[in-house]
Amino acid sequence: MKLKKILSFGLAATMIASLAACGNSVPEASVGASGNNVIKIGVFEPTTGENGGGGYQEVLGIRYANETHKTVKIGDKEYTIELVEVDNKSDKTEAVNAANKLMGEKVSVVLGSYGSGVSIAAGQIFADAKVPAIGCSCTNPQVTHGNDYYFRVCFLDPFQGTVMANYAIQNGYKSAAVLTQLGDDYSSGLGLYFKTAFSELGGTVVDEEQFQTNQTDFKAVLTNIKAADPDVIFAPSSITTAPLIIKQARELGIDSLIAAGDTWENSTIIDNAGTDAEGAVLSTFFDEAEPANSEAEAFITGFKEYLKKNNQSDIIPAVSALGYDAYLAAYNAIEAAQSTDGEAIKEALKGVSYDGVTGSISFNEEGDANKDMAFIKTIKDGKFEFLTTTTING
Repeated sequence: MKLKKILSFGLAATMIASLAACGNSVPEASVGASGNNVIKIGVFEPTTGENGGGGYQEVLGIRYANETHKTVKIGDKEYTIELVEVDNKSDKTEAVNAANKLMGEKVSVVLGSYGSGVSIAAGQIFADAKVPAIGCSCTNPQVTHGNDYYFRVCFLDPFQGTVMANYAIQNGYKSAAVLTQLGDDYSSGLGLYFKTAFSELGGTVVDEEQFQTNQTDFKAVLTNIKAADPDVIFAPSSITTAPLIIKQARELGIDSLIAAGDTWENSTIIDNAGTDAEGAVLSTFFDEAEPANSEAEAFITGFKEYLKKNNQSDIIPAVSALGYDAYLAAYNAIEAAQSTDGEAIKEALKGVSYDGVTGSISFNEEGDANKDMAFIKTIKDGKFEFLTTTTING
């Protein structure tokens, strides 16, 4: 599959000159069991814990990208790209341990993580080791803020919160309750951005509630929300928590629209919430019915076959597409840098621009993807159904 790459000649020339000056234009390769030159890419994802389901979907996208882009040429040598996977267990303390393990494996670049909190927790470790990290779906602004070594291919929570507020207002929902998880960077951040945007657009936030990590009984906070009688409940939360909130809200007779962010695009939520999930609305990064370009079309065909081969549903989660795109960012940067050195790859990432599965991707000064569109989906007849695309201006 041919990658479309745009990299300024000036940046490439500057990098090559600076690397040559350091006497390290192409560092010595590690040698795999087969005798081939190997470059290692770390996969920093939760495959267990609260976010294990979403993390695994992201890993699948990365693994598929590794199958389709297995080797890269550096100078006159062909390198095999080897994935080194660690489980950060959806936990900030475990995230530090997992990040340190990857640094011990001498990876050249890291992909992940699903979950902003674990990404933030590990960020300084990657920066201290001068190894760039590329987030797939970690949307909290703090992931990249102040960290020159963290990039990401997804849009951010301020954008996501605003487009969801736009959607609510444009569809006649004038009052909202916001329900978030205490201490969770993703949930708290996205809830705040929705609240701010909804208020600025003329809506009224009639109630704000929080719940604890690992909480399973939400009836007390939902009773407060029911008393406030909002038109919409915005409840950004994990895959594990979402069906509990949905079911308990409906059991209490709450008929408000229930809305959330990208984490809710997971079929296990529908499986566990059943018919109570009908009508829920969420924002996400990708829809297989609306391919952005030829790269997306080829990915959809190939990845569906890959999912079937691995006994997975052939419905493509947006985070799998983002995992694939994060791998492409690393691949393009390695080619541009012509090096296995983390510092050189980091510098190359600043100038990388390519057609990814989720659209054209390049990075701004913060390391965030230049993206301006989100997909809005609803749950209908037990499936996710595309509603519309929207921008920050509606």
